[in-house]
Amino acid sequence: MTLAISPSETSPAPLSDLVARDAREFGTYARTGGWAFGLMVARSVRPGGQGADETPKVSAKEFAELAGCSAERVMRYYKAWDRAADDGMVPHFEALAPGQEVELPDADVWLGYYVSRSSAGSERGTAIAEAAEAEGIRPTKALEVAENPTALRAAILADPSTARAARQALLDRVREDPELQAELARDVVRTDDLKKAVATESRAADRIGYVRQIAESGQVRTPAGQTIDAPTDLREEAERHLSLLDELDDGEDCGPWAGEAYDTMKSLVADVVEADPDLRVQERRTKFYSSLQKATKVFEELTFDDAEDFYEDDMVQRLEDLQQAISTCITALRGARENHPEG
Repeated sequence: MTLAISPSETSPAPLSDLVARDAREFGTYARTGGWAFGLMVARSVRPGGQGADETPKVSAKEFAELAGCSAERVMRYYKAWDRAADDGMVPHFEALAPGQEVELPDADVWLGYYVSRSSAGSERGTAIAEAAEAEGIRPTKALEVAENPTALRAAILADPSTARAARQALLDRVREDPELQAELARDVVRTDDLKKAVATESRAADRIGYVRQIAESGQVRTPAGQTIDAPTDLREEAERHLSLLDELDDGEDCGPWAGEAYDTMKSLVADVVEADPDLRVQERRTKFYSSLQKATKVFEELTFDDAEDFYEDDMVQRLEDLQQAISTCITALRGARENHPEG
């Protein structure tokens, strides 16, 4: 028995010209991306300064009307092609005629010349595009974010990694923007939680600075304010603590580590002072002079022009006690001078 096979089962249906055309155009765009559309504009839109009677090309406005899009969109392709032509990537407009085909660069290269956002032509847009290129990303991405601050805010609020990136960007920006520095400072002092956090971090930084000063300079300030050379073992201990602090991750709280290092170094410095008789005497002398200067300044700032208005017996009593304490102090110092006339 012989089976009859219909023609439709033995041969494929004829290929539609429309399908073939779509496939060719798709392949062209897959290989060249926006270059394909840029070429359409470059070979069909006349460059500036060229009159309509000099070329069969049309104006950007006429081309846009024929394409059913805005002249602004056409000009974005026009400017992208112009920049690429200046770099030698493609022929200049004058070298192209309507319908002419040329070899086009790879699709990925187009992204470096074309910016699809309308803000790209502004001074602000240019600055954003240049910053994006410096970071190695497409200008279109940065411009899209800049045009939608609400989306940026939502991403920062929802995503810790985005918030960290935004924080780092703000820090980089604030170093060159005094106005932004002032605004952020005001925001901090007006927000209790931030103000407390800044105070905590500042205290930790001061403590780390104290340890770093000993480790790197080999000098240390005593409790009374003297600056002395740090003994070798003290400096080595400071270096040990500093290495531990430097090994902390960027996001790790350094407060407890800084506090431990600071307390340890303060204790060791006090031991160094106490172990050296000459240094111990000098430390007490320095502390005494410091207290004396503070007390003198406070007393000199007292005024008694309106004493009759605020007089109280307790005030006189306190001054008499102070006078007695000063007399005792003077007597002690004079006695010390008599016992050590060479001093």
